[in-house]
Amino acid sequence: MLPLGTPLPPFELTVVKSTNLLCNPLIRGLSQINNQMLVGKPILIMIICAHCPFVKHIEAELTKLDKDYGHKVHFLAIASNSLITHPQDGPEQLALQVKQQGWSFPYLLDLDQSLAKSLQAACTPDFFLFSSFGQGFPKLRYRGQLDSSRPGNDIPVTGKDLRLALDTVLQCKEVSFDQKPSIGCNIKWHPGKEPYWFG
Repeated sequence: MLPLGTPLPPFELTVVKSTNLLCNPLIRGLSQINNQMLVGKPILIMIICAHCPFVKHIEAELTKLDKDYGHKVHFLAIASNSLITHPQDGPEQLALQVKQQGWSFPYLLDLDQSLAKSLQAACTPDFFLFSSFGQGFPKLRYRGQLDSSRPGNDIPVTGKDLRLALDTVLQCKEVSFDQKPSIGCNIKWHPGKEPYWFG
């Protein structure tokens, strides 16, 4: 897992704007985020996709998180699955997912999978919370699960772990190092371009 304290990696990703439309603008990392929104807010990167049953299991909670924290935290959804092997996670499907769930946060396509590799992301969903505590460059404060709920385990989806991390960071405090990794479907890497930690 990516070590806590790691700076937010640079990125330049295309925004999915509406159904059947993949277009610019690009989001070019932290500088553009801060130009578009309030400077100094924490940044939550969510590695998700359209087809994964683990993501579908938590979609409603992501909507609640957006409503509860969206005015205090930059939410960025990132789709990193290979469209070579999984075209069902293409821009049209992502845009439909946004429409159905009513999400207000940007959904970005990591077409070359560079951001997922920079984050050492492993699965969908996977969560990475960065914060500068209001000054300096954002650093990783939390990487792990939303909560302990999984499809079929009968544990309610509450977002408990991620909500605790968000509340802690918003108080400018360090999140406990006892962080449980997310569990889900493996990221679908481009054939022959899997990262060193895969498999």
